[in-house]
Amino acid sequence: MQWCVQTLRDYPEIAIFLTLALGFWFGNLKFGKFSLGVVTSVLLAGVLIGQAKIVISPNVKSTFFLMFLFAVGYGVGPQFFRGLKSGGLQQVLFSVILVVACLLSAVLMGKVLHYSAGMTAGLLAGASTISAVLGVATDSINQLGVSAEEKKAMIDAMPVAYAVTYLFGTAGSAWILASMGPKLLRVDLAKECQEYEARMGGNAAEPGVMSAYTELVVRAYKVAAGNKCVNKTVAEIEAQFAPNRVFIERIRRGDQVMDPEPTTVVGEGNVLAIAGRREVLLSIESYFGTEVDDRKLQDFPVEIVDVVVTNKKLAGRTLKQVAESESESGRQHGRGVFLRKLTRGGIEMPFNPGTQIDRGDVLTIAGARKDVERTVAAVGYADRKTDKADMTFMGFGIVVGALIGAITIRLGGVPLSLSTSGGALLAGLVCGWLRSVHRTFGRIPEPALWVFNNVGLNTFIAVVGISAGPGFIAGLKTNGLGLFIAGIVVTTLPLVVGLLAGKYLFKLHPAINLGACAGARTTTAALGAIEEAARSKVPALGYTVPYAVGNTLLTIWGVVIVLLMK
Repeated sequence: MQWCVQTLRDYPEIAIFLTLALGFWFGNLKFGKFSLGVVTSVLLAGVLIGQAKIVISPNVKSTFFLMFLFAVGYGVGPQFFRGLKSGGLQQVLFSVILVVACLLSAVLMGKVLHYSAGMTAGLLAGASTISAVLGVATDSINQLGVSAEEKKAMIDAMPVAYAVTYLFGTAGSAWILASMGPKLLRVDLAKECQEYEARMGGNAAEPGVMSAYTELVVRAYKVAAGNKCVNKTVAEIEAQFAPNRVFIERIRRGDQVMDPEPTTVVGEGNVLAIAGRREVLLSIESYFGTEVDDRKLQDFPVEIVDVVVTNKKLAGRTLKQVAESESESGRQHGRGVFLRKLTRGGIEMPFNPGTQIDRGDVLTIAGARKDVERTVAAVGYADRKTDKADMTFMGFGIVVGALIGAITIRLGGVPLSLSTSGGALLAGLVCGWLRSVHRTFGRIPEPALWVFNNVGLNTFIAVVGISAGPGFIAGLKTNGLGLFIAGIVVTTLPLVVGLLAGKYLFKLHPAINLGACAGARTTTAALGAIEEAARSKVPALGYTVPYAVGNTLLTIWGVVIVLLMK
């Protein structure tokens, strides 16, 4: 045992990876429906291993924290700047009110309980489940004009407060929004979502349209003599089944296989390759004739691809309008293409014909390659899978952001700066937005972004836990119960303020109100619980803009709360 302890002291990098291994393993375990979570588990594992009094350079956690903050900004940048436009101004203002309530409630409890700046910052970080506050507050504390001992005491207090308050911050916010929220708003959440979807076009007035974007099949039919489609054009045949989306992709005439034009006339004995939703084709197959197995006819390239909306002309238009708009050749942009998924800010969104799209949205479409390419050219940029990340883009982005954040301005003797961490977050926001507008550079694949987010944050948390380990137990004994109660207050009060403001001040739809509260508090777990209670994805419509604003402002509060509590 002595050899193990001494080895960890001599080679602290081993301690970091041991902490990550234990934290990720335990954090992913579920006890019924409860899970401690990776971040909290890594912190506690770090505290446990830190009892060996392992010394780690603070530069290690700073490096990984900058990587994490850049990745956070990069992920929410498009939605953050979109939210600054007039269309999202309401949700931006809503988010500001809720996150200001988070700050003020933490400051209030800190003043009442006589907490230090570090303890209060940890309280805010845990109760609001925003781990980034720990790093930003650490930078701010290090700039204070106090002794090194005072700085260390405040910095060591942060993980104690974070660990004690994080559990209710996560589980409590999900319970408050999913279970108590609808009661506070006095609504039947599932019914409200059904009615909202109906108003947006997801009802019987557009039969089959929603489902036509999924379960795509291609089947071959031989046109018999006297069939209704004989001597009709491809466009006329397809129009008969509207609003269901049915397309004639290819035609066989004897030994010749051809890609038809809208004006191509179908003749007796032709074999048609028809694409559509399985349920739709089953209901209309008698119209075409006998189904046949024609491998050559059906053997054409199809593709599923993510398309990023970059065309300014499409911003604010509905999916139906986009699909029915025509190219210069006279073909509809959406002909032969089926929408499988709509993603906004990394969150899968509910969609129907009335759903409006905006720049930065990602449409996952499927269809014949020729049709997909036509749609891509009209909509934006095909973001095809790749395993390479643009590290030049990321590296220079962090450098520029950190340099801006390092600039310090003294106001009345008080040092004010974004700090290198705040600068990295700002750089991530700008770079993420640039990537959404010009998708030909700056790509960071989703798996790489996951690594930057999770490994960056949890390595920082691991170092925090290891460094604070020796003083953690004593701090927990001293402040445990009162700290836990303070965490309940700081978690609950802002959510209640947000729900009431959303209902009476901003007149938000109840589901969107709940989703916006989850977004502004950056708690994805709560969003999942709300969607489960609503039996709908409508709450996600209110999540993305508040999430971007909340993620940004709550992180910046790490600087503000130190200045207010110093």
